[in-house]
Amino acid sequence: MNYLSKMKGTTKSPPMVNVSEVIWSWFGAFVGISAVAYINFNVLAGTGLIMMIASFGASAVLIFGAIKSPLAQPRNLVGGHVLSALIGVACYKIFWAQPWLASSVAVATVIALMHLTKTLHPPAGATALIAIIGDDKIHSLGFTYAVLPVGIGVMILLLVALLFNNIARNRRYPEFWV
Repeated sequence: MNYLSKMKGTTKSPPMVNVSEVIWSWFGAFVGISAVAYINFNVLAGTGLIMMIASFGASAVLIFGAIKSPLAQPRNLVGGHVLSALIGVACYKIFWAQPWLASSVAVATVIALMHLTKTLHPPAGATALIAIIGDDKIHSLGFTYAVLPVGIGVMILLLVALLFNNIARNRRYPEFWV
């Protein structure tokens, strides 16, 4: 019974955030994703390059909606995504014929490496998976995937987060850099 009792949890749900925080989070995410999406759909249109990947949406939740979380800090955002992109591409190249194996090795490995490098960022697990389950456009990028879209994309999100999250007097980002 002790095993099952662990699943009850130990604390209450966190309190609701105030409306001001909701509005700042919404606008921050809107501006951050708009910047990356605009480049993706307008500047890079027709070039064969991409800027937007799905895991950036989850990162926006953290860097605009949970700005005090250790998982949302710049080291985690940038380091987690770039490391995961590299591992995802490597696993695809090694295990391409077995995508189930490539996927599981990549995600498990990035979790371990993010722990070891203090760059744990949950959306980065999806970045590793995208390198494997993505289409031919993603696969053709090879290790460039870690630079564009991943590296440059997260740097744009970080820049917007730095500029936007510090406009309001009651918000401060980041909590730490390293």
